[in-house]
Amino acid sequence: MRTLRAAAAVEAASLLILSVNLFTTHTRAITSLGGPVHGTAYLVVVAATFSATVKGASAGARRRSFVPGVGGVLALQRLRRHPEAVRAPSGDTMREDGRT
Repeated sequence: MRTLRAAAAVEAASLLILSVNLFTTHTRAITSLGGPVHGTAYLVVVAATFSATVKGASAGARRRSFVPGVGGVLALQRLRRHPEAVRAPSGDTMREDGRT
């Protein structure tokens, strides 16, 4: 989930920076750096959403992750409302009765 939060923030921030650049100075250096950063953050959001969620229970979060620019934020909101869709960390040794 930490990866998803970070990638969602980078995705949204890079979209904002690219949009401001487009409507103001249109500096080529910002576009050259911001485009790949935004694209990579988008792909990380989609991959992190799929790896952090349980198949079936999280179809809404997974679909929302594909929305360009704000998909990570939308997926995080969905997962906050439906915590049962979040997969337990791989190193978790919790038993069904809640004891370790």
